[in-house]
Amino acid sequence: MTTLMTTEAGRVTPEAEAGCAADCYPLKNVGEFLSEYSAWLLGCGATCIRLERNVRRMAAALGCGVVMTILPRHVHLTVFKPDHSESYTCIADTREIPISFNINTRLSRLSWALADGKIDFTEARERFAGIISSPPEDRRLVLLLASLANGAFCRLFGGDWAAVGVVVAATMAGFYIRQLLCGRKMDLRVVFIICAFVSSVIGASASLFGLGTTPEIAVGTSVLYLVPGIPFLNSFSDLLAGHYICAFCRMTHAVILTCCLSLGLCGGLLLMDIGMF
Repeated sequence: MTTLMTTEAGRVTPEAEAGCAADCYPLKNVGEFLSEYSAWLLGCGATCIRLERNVRRMAAALGCGVVMTILPRHVHLTVFKPDHSESYTCIADTREIPISFNINTRLSRLSWALADGKIDFTEARERFAGIISSPPEDRRLVLLLASLANGAFCRLFGGDWAAVGVVVAATMAGFYIRQLLCGRKMDLRVVFIICAFVSSVIGASASLFGLGTTPEIAVGTSVLYLVPGIPFLNSFSDLLAGHYICAFCRMTHAVILTCCLSLGLCGGLLLMDIGMF
């Protein structure tokens, strides 16, 4: 049994609290929680370095050590007591979920709340269950904001207001199709080809019907919403952090999606008989 050391104010010292946590919470429960947490955080678009820091922060708060191996499809995690008298290993599959900054941020805040002593292990698990079961963002709001954002890109690159309107319509159509097809679990590569094709055809209408003076910018920016920017950025972050396997896989995935985007764009331009060069 661990005897708690308290300060003059009656508070438990961090060292005693860590030792108590190691005794109070079985390593199996801690390992299962951290592995499930890792699977969700990695699946929603976090970098490997963020995952490592968050998990180590929580493990230290719970009075145990942790060793992790992060792979693209699963996380291998071992938790152990400070004296190495006991250990527990978990392997969790990475969750196949859309990239979500909301979940990413809330999970990171959860790790800080646990590390700062604002919540205990039981409450951390309850909050985690609430985060992963929370409903996704409103599809219609996301559709509207994505369309307006892509229209803003068109304007930023020098497109006139007619081109902006065409890009907003092209993005709205393509993004809506993406939502429908992803909801039916269609292969993401096929989804990118179809959405890029539809958006490029609508974007090319500015040239076909003589709308505005910058139809070429409308075509070029109509598919920008499909560019896999987060996988590209995460791959470079993982590369700098030394997670070469994850970096290579994320880079490969991003390149494949970019190629699919290009195929759809070229198909739309060929259908509308618009020169690509």
